[in-house]
Amino acid sequence: MNSVFSKPLAIFGATALLLLAGCERPPVDSKQIGYRGTGMVQVSNPRSVALTAPSNIAPEPEPAASSDGPKARDVYQNVQVLGDLSIAEFTRSMAAMTAWVAPNEGCAYCHNLQNLADDSKYTKVVSRKMTQMTQHLNVNWKSHVAETGVTCYTCHRGNNIPKNVWFLEPERGRATGMLGNDGGQNHPAKSVGLASLPFDPFAPYLLDNKKIADIRVNGPTALPTGNRHSVKQAEHTYGLMMSMSTGLGVNCTYCHNTRSFQSWDGPPARATAYYGIRMVGDQNANYLQPLTSTFPAHRLGPTGDVAKVNCATCHQGANKPLNGAKMAKDYPAFTAITMTAVPAPMDAASGPAAVAAAADATAAAVELNSVLGKILFAVGDASLDTPSRDTIGAAAALLQTRPDMRVALSGYADRSGSADANLDLAKRRALAVSSALIAAGVDKNRIEMKKPEFVVGGADVDSRRVDIVAVR
Repeated sequence: MNSVFSKPLAIFGATALLLLAGCERPPVDSKQIGYRGTGMVQVSNPRSVALTAPSNIAPEPEPAASSDGPKARDVYQNVQVLGDLSIAEFTRSMAAMTAWVAPNEGCAYCHNLQNLADDSKYTKVVSRKMTQMTQHLNVNWKSHVAETGVTCYTCHRGNNIPKNVWFLEPERGRATGMLGNDGGQNHPAKSVGLASLPFDPFAPYLLDNKKIADIRVNGPTALPTGNRHSVKQAEHTYGLMMSMSTGLGVNCTYCHNTRSFQSWDGPPARATAYYGIRMVGDQNANYLQPLTSTFPAHRLGPTGDVAKVNCATCHQGANKPLNGAKMAKDYPAFTAITMTAVPAPMDAASGPAAVAAAADATAAAVELNSVLGKILFAVGDASLDTPSRDTIGAAAALLQTRPDMRVALSGYADRSGSADANLDLAKRRALAVSSALIAAGVDKNRIEMKKPEFVVGGADVDSRRVDIVAVR
């Protein structure tokens, strides 16, 4: 009898142990965050929390520095971003950035120590762009980072390359015959919790903001009248949600109402996550991907693309990066958009005097209530591109010659999508322009913020703008 059943029992026992190996052993903590019986519970593993705790401790800030004295741009050469800081604050910021990003290599990681103004090291060019990105997040993405903000340490935490970055994946072998295209499924990946979901949850949504509308499962109408999102899109969505859940160390109820995952009547974290997804798309599209040609080949991915960010890059297992530590408030280098104006080359034929005279004539001819500049934005975006910054710089230069003039900023959005979201977007666009004007030397008291407005029926690029209008 024993000999008959011993082998099957052994196989059963081994199989049971193998299955249980995928489960978490007690104790597991749970916290009820909603009504009883609705499944609104947050579950956490104390052992996992203990593993991520050391990496989520914010370092003590560098000792405060005086804002008085000469500006960095007046003392050092080629300071293109932080030139408005005092020498003391500039030095303090550089020391902090070195400790956060290259504690072992020191200043030499980014700088040619024989000529600090030299841009020959790619790491210096990248760090300049990343500083601008950090400022952009703190100024224009308060809908996600709020007043907590971010610094270089939020992502790097003492590493040259932040953990949890991602690259585009090479195309994997497709199934043949009746199976056809497997849609990326059944290729186990940690990003989706080793589930059978599509192995790449990032590329479909986090490369830019153009595909954000596809992050959905339920449609407003029954098939086939309105919802063209199939099971394939649903599984990509679940893959992204799985990666976010893992990256933040939370389960679905942190953002969603379990009685209706589609409903926004639930935890406020869902709105924060909504903006976070768009913020990541903005970072990847407008700051990281443009640097592809700057990086050497060994820093690129298998398909030749640059490293990109996702939610885990900042959060690293905590629902708030660094458990909510407000590092940014201690570093003015990252809490405002600061750019040192680089003089444009003079036309040799006309000479400086002729150029100045032409500028004075143009300024004198500007009438009140005329539009000094029109700043255009991409769909769902509030970031400024290079042409926009040039327009803002020209408006700031003109204001220097017209002390009698102020400007009013009017932000606009079209009527696609949620009214509240679009009004907030129009407001953020106007705030981005205001911050850039102030960074260009315009006193904040000379800037008037108008109520954000809709462009009735508008859906073209002109509907997504900020007008810089001359006023008394």
